[in-house]
Amino acid sequence: MIVKLPDGRIIEHHGPAALKDVLATTAKELLATTVGAKLDGEIVDFHRVLPDDATVELIPLDSPEGASIYRHSYSHIMAQAVRRLFPGAKLAIGPAIEDGFYYDFDVERPFTPEDLEKIEAEMEKIVQENYKFERLEISKDEARHMLRDEPYKLELLDEIPDETVSFYRDGDFIDLCRGPHMLSTGQVKYFKLLNVAGAYWRGDERNKMLQRIYGTAFATKEALEQYLQMLEEAKKRDHRKLGRELEIFFFDEEVGPGLPLWLPKGAIIIEELEKLAKETEAKAGYLRVRTPHICKESMYLKSGHLPYYQESMYPPMELEGVRYYLKPMNCPHHHKIFAAVPRSYRDLPLRLAEYGTCYRYEKSGELFGLMRVRSMQMNDAHIYCTLEQFEEEFLAVCRMYLNYFKLFGIEKYLMRFSTHDPKELGKKYVNEPELWKQTEDMVRRALKNGGINYVEVPGEAAFYGPKIDVQVWSAIGREFTLATNQVDFAVPRRFGLVYKNAQGQDEIPICIHRAPLGTHERLIGFLIEHYAGAFPVWLSPVQAVVLPITDRQHEYAQRVLHKLKEANIRAELDGSSHTLNYRIRHHQSQKVPYMLIVGEREAQSDQVAVRLRTGKDLGPKPLNEVIQLICEKIATRSLDLE
Repeated sequence: MIVKLPDGRIIEHHGPAALKDVLATTAKELLATTVGAKLDGEIVDFHRVLPDDATVELIPLDSPEGASIYRHSYSHIMAQAVRRLFPGAKLAIGPAIEDGFYYDFDVERPFTPEDLEKIEAEMEKIVQENYKFERLEISKDEARHMLRDEPYKLELLDEIPDETVSFYRDGDFIDLCRGPHMLSTGQVKYFKLLNVAGAYWRGDERNKMLQRIYGTAFATKEALEQYLQMLEEAKKRDHRKLGRELEIFFFDEEVGPGLPLWLPKGAIIIEELEKLAKETEAKAGYLRVRTPHICKESMYLKSGHLPYYQESMYPPMELEGVRYYLKPMNCPHHHKIFAAVPRSYRDLPLRLAEYGTCYRYEKSGELFGLMRVRSMQMNDAHIYCTLEQFEEEFLAVCRMYLNYFKLFGIEKYLMRFSTHDPKELGKKYVNEPELWKQTEDMVRRALKNGGINYVEVPGEAAFYGPKIDVQVWSAIGREFTLATNQVDFAVPRRFGLVYKNAQGQDEIPICIHRAPLGTHERLIGFLIEHYAGAFPVWLSPVQAVVLPITDRQHEYAQRVLHKLKEANIRAELDGSSHTLNYRIRHHQSQKVPYMLIVGEREAQSDQVAVRLRTGKDLGPKPLNEVIQLICEKIATRSLDLE
């Protein structure tokens, strides 16, 4: 066995062994700072007995893979604590997830906040007791006997194809698990339980509702405290809370879950984003189209969406013996527009853009504010091009993303390049192995040639081709999937899309699906949290408010308001009877960028006293100068107020 250490050293060991035993005799100090290893791309823990010819690379505690191992271990520690306090609890699953872990339980009554405190205290005891994790491998028959009172575990056991399965034991607790786990319950000591929620078993709303406890863990106390502070800030920035407070959007039960209603201020933000996209796309040579919200079943059978996507579509409606669906995406409609007239290679690339509303039946348990909805307005477009044009068109879309990131002040991003799983061809993906390889190679080459920051993720492609999911991080470090960019080699062929090449022969175009601004719903949800509701001036629903100190300045305040509106500045006048300080605080809480205060002196000198929403006082300034400043910030879509 060859073990590659983080500092570059190599340890050689002869004969099969568990990594913990190898390190205990050769590099014992690493047992405190590493938590597992990579074997042929698979993450394994120190408990796994590895063959003599294995070559492994150790995983440090402070790496993403290391965090996944100790967080998964904490899900077991939590289950152990729950079983001590609630002996009748039935265990379901407990994976590590991004930034934490959870475990699902079937209990007689929902967990309370007081229960979580008790569970956390019991977990603290288990951590202090520092039980060693021990891996056991037994037959499925033995496992069935051990799990005879665990219906959820038995269901999982029946799905395991192997005749030998693994359990992990620590102290008085044992659980069916393939791992990996840290060395002991005390190797990482810094954790926190966060909340409890309902979750259907296997995510299916037809199954029983279980209790899911979420928690998090970090390798250091400082990292845990920093994360908890970020969560507190995230609560303040929660787009659902701010969306209501700032009168941007809301949901209504009589309208339906996942179907947002946009208030006037939200509609302004949508229109500004559309204006931005239309300006950007017009300069890039896009042509705008419009398509209906429903279409016949036959088109979705032709496109292949019904076989692969039906669970996410609203059920059909039948009219005059014909089945119609609400459209879940715009692509098939755009393919029809491409095919409506004869196309030549001289027409390509053809870029068709639309702000089309789509409808997807997300499960009720998966709906989350604006981030997961059932009605979405999509910044959609489809680019039809030749093979020779593909790379430049693909990179032009990526550059469009980067320009938007700069405009919105998004400093951290990552492109997730999702490829197909060959084992799923004909099931999850169209069965065209050669075209999959060719297309994925094209995307990979374009990303490398363009110097784009990306990671490759197998098994998450669209059914018709590879895709890019654009990950962005907000100002407080929260990660969001914002947009997508997909390559389609299959569906144009299904629709018989062709163009005449230079030799007059028919060729099938490559299609690039792209949505750099994603949906209005998700983008606005992200931006609310990114800016904490304090939008840049160009996006702010109200850009300035005029505040007369007394009724005597009301006439002058009206003239100021008129001039602001003449300059196309979204402005309001607040001449209410509340004190000036109260009105200033109110409009600051509403995140209005500029408060223009007018008293007797300002009225006599054609000035306004400028107060920013940050609390900064710029003092009296000529009205025309202030209008010019605001107009400049709007025209340049600046992130600054001064």
